[in-house]
Amino acid sequence: MRKLFTTTPAKLAMGFVVGATVAGGAATAAGTFSGNVTTACVDNRTSAIYASSTGTCAAGRSLVTLGAPAQSAAIVANNSIKAVVAKVSPAVVTVNVTTSTGGDTGSGSIIKSDATSSYIVTNNHVIDAAVGGAGTVSVTLDNGDDVSATIVGRDANYDLAVLKIARGNQPVIAQGDSTALSIGDQVIAFGSPLGLDHTVTAGIVSSLNRPVTTGTSGTESYVDAIQTDAAINPGNSGGPLLDAQGDVIGMDTAVAGTLPDGTSAQNIGFAIPVSTITSLLTQLKAGESVVNHGAFIGVEISSMTPSLQAEYGFTVNQGAVVMSVISGTGAASAGLQQGDIITKINGTTITGNQDVQSVVSALSPGQVVHLTVIRGSQTLKFNVTLGRAPTGY
Repeated sequence: MRKLFTTTPAKLAMGFVVGATVAGGAATAAGTFSGNVTTACVDNRTSAIYASSTGTCAAGRSLVTLGAPAQSAAIVANNSIKAVVAKVSPAVVTVNVTTSTGGDTGSGSIIKSDATSSYIVTNNHVIDAAVGGAGTVSVTLDNGDDVSATIVGRDANYDLAVLKIARGNQPVIAQGDSTALSIGDQVIAFGSPLGLDHTVTAGIVSSLNRPVTTGTSGTESYVDAIQTDAAINPGNSGGPLLDAQGDVIGMDTAVAGTLPDGTSAQNIGFAIPVSTITSLLTQLKAGESVVNHGAFIGVEISSMTPSLQAEYGFTVNQGAVVMSVISGTGAASAGLQQGDIITKINGTTITGNQDVQSVVSALSPGQVVHLTVIRGSQTLKFNVTLGRAPTGY
């Protein structure tokens, strides 16, 4: 699991079905129970509860036992988690990297499979040590089989990689909608932390659109991330983040570790939204080199520093300072100027240039972003159409 401010890998899958409240052996959700009902079925997609006089459930529903009020909600939730694990586990793999100096372990999800081969998506930092023949990559399937894998495409900027194995007819993970997430959504973490495969932990979506920078100088990845408090540990990187229906909504990539001041962060993990992943998959699966695909505002920026404050008399102490505006870009057309201080993009607070890179890296050329800018004593708003990053940016 990759750590913020240092580096390390992570993996997991998240999913949770909201349990309806059960009281006194009867429940209401999609109807009213009557009589002495002791078993029921919870719809895995809607969480509606249906009476079950036979003790069995139709496909797509999970059997629960109705009991005391203090127990029933937990029983519903636990059965929901079991259903998600049963659905997702066959499509999650452990990624093993072996080099002359050691190795690494991460996770991945099977995203496509035909009669002869399958494709797996994971983090680039999980397999980076094996690039160029420096090592070998294999994956361990849900049934325990170890299969050799080849790297068919990768993108260090977004920390993504696609692997291919010569094993067909594999279960494929279902794609969800990361744009539909809300803070507080309950989730499940699924992965192989510390080499312990098929480990499941639960948590919630703690925040959305977190600008996160991981890696070391020269190899940074910029992520507009989903934040979660689900337990993430080394070995979780590359695994899926699941929604309530067991559909993938992200890939866990980083965890906040020890901060520069020595503070130890707890239960702060980050995942790449599936919307970002899918925008690059076509190129990665085709083995194409993903370069200069990123969105571009059209400015050169610098984080606010005390020296810049002193030199230019800025009255704010954080933000991204526009050092120059590149002609012919969206920023130039919108009217940004040298010396402007970008403080927000699409509502996300900008404290420095890395925040700008993290937010914009999750967007695509042609999209319009909304900037809040301080110019002298004025606070201004700009709508900027993103372009494509030119060579050298």
